Amino acid sequence: MSETRFLDVRILALWRDDRTECPLTLDLRIDAESRRVISHWETFGACDLNGDKCRPFVLRRDGAMDFGALAREAWRTDLRNVAIKVGERFTVHWNERDVGVYEIVKVASLGAKS
Repeated sequence: MSETRFLDVRILALWRDDRTECPLTLDLRIDAESRRVISHWETFGACDLNGDKCRPFVLRRDGAMDFGALAREAWRTDLRNVAIKVGERFTVHWNERDVGVYEIVKVASLGAKS
């Protein structure tokens, strides 16, 4: 019986239209071979929306980015459907009409110093 090997990683993803605007950071558990997200539970992330404040969120299993009960935003992402590696792209839907393409620019093992 084979055991699934996994990695706990932190990713940094930047918006392709403006790499200084709203970077995303997420902690994920991925399959070591396929590099796909294997955790079926919610995971934590943060975005720097205006360059002056970090906004934490929970990435739900269905792709919803939950900023909390008082937040007006209802963001969604397809991040759980892509391989987690540098250069991979995914989308973030900020509302029903507006969408942005993000690119993963860094993948680091959790607990690593670099």
